[in-house]
Amino acid sequence: MGAGHGHVLYRESDSPVHRLPPEVKIVAMVVFTLAVVATPREAFWAFGAYAVLVAVVAALARVGPRWLLSRALIELPFVLFAVALPFLGSGDRVEVLGLRLSEDGLHGAWNILAKGTLGVLASLLLAATTTTRDLIVGLDRLHCPQVLTQIATFMLRYLDVLVGEARRMRVARISRGDDPRFLWQLRGFAAGIGALFLRAFERGERVYLAMLSRGYTGRMPAMWQGEGAASAGQWLVAATVPVLAASIAATAVVLS
Repeated sequence: MGAGHGHVLYRESDSPVHRLPPEVKIVAMVVFTLAVVATPREAFWAFGAYAVLVAVVAALARVGPRWLLSRALIELPFVLFAVALPFLGSGDRVEVLGLRLSEDGLHGAWNILAKGTLGVLASLLLAATTTTRDLIVGLDRLHCPQVLTQIATFMLRYLDVLVGEARRMRVARISRGDDPRFLWQLRGFAAGIGALFLRAFERGERVYLAMLSRGYTGRMPAMWQGEGAASAGQWLVAATVPVLAASIAATAVVLS
């Protein structure tokens, strides 16, 4: 799986965040997210501090706010659910802009919006500064179960191959008069999906046998763990954001 197999969220750059080893970025993102989740929803100042940390990391990574906000729309279903909470919640009611809204529902909506948005932005920054291969390497260095990293590696490595195969099969169907827009041709579409599955299975078996013939033992190459592993200094640099986030969360819990 070469370095060229990136993903649509990755942004090529030579920023300080891009140069950090993937394992330290993964740990930093997870600890930051846990700190955000552990923060009481009434500590509004804490979420403002988290947003400042995200903005600073985005600036260091040279990721623009427009790019982040446009990709953050993935949380739109949760936003719609949060908007409904003040109307559906129970308990005491308060008047906001002439509407009688649930006080617990307002706090719940704020809790979902603030924590969900910060978590999504942190994940987007990780994806924007780390290639798919490096993410898997980082998980492997963090001793993630080998089965999971291998499945992810093969899936990402051959996803483009399967997409290309599906595209060629679709062109072949259309050239023979098939039109998948009509409901009565759904049977042919289902048959194509089955054929694609069989081709993928056969291709995977051939690839696996070829790997065994080249000495594959069921584990990732040892060089992945040693080459470019994080130094103590890089761990200290990457720990800045999660340590600050944990401090903010602890202060918010004490003050609440």
